[in-house]
Amino acid sequence: MPGRFFDEWNVGDKIVHQPSRTVTETDNLMFSAMTHNMQPLHLDAETAKASEFGQILVNSTFTFSLAVGLSIADTTVGTLVANLGFDKVVTPKPTFIGDTLTCSSEVVEMRESKSRPTQGIVVFKHELTNQRGETALSMLRTVLLKKKDG
Repeated sequence: MPGRFFDEWNVGDKIVHQPSRTVTETDNLMFSAMTHNMQPLHLDAETAKASEFGQILVNSTFTFSLAVGLSIADTTVGTLVANLGFDKVVTPKPTFIGDTLTCSSEVVEMRESKSRPTQGIVVFKHELTNQRGETALSMLRTVLLKKKDG
């Protein structure tokens, strides 16, 4: 499913992306190892059990990356020029192994590019919610998109 061009978006457009994704122990272990994040709360069951959470916490940079990954098919595949920035990244609830995360995206800002007349800037608010309806992560992603006739 291709993403949308700049001129196909409007402020207020909202999408709930499918499929959702259940986080596995392997996801957390491999992502933590690939990024050299050896935080014991992500990898050591006994350390995590003794923490206030009582179980392994999923690496929050994995949940960040998952939000982007779950959103791109509906938003920017084939129309993205560049990600310009990620802002206001918050993780109000932890993610645990076995949580199923669903991403939604809303267009919160749009503007024409001043220097690139065939492109425009869109700001998405991405939100990941778990199966309990809790927000696990939210962020703003600013992208430079092609225009349809660009």
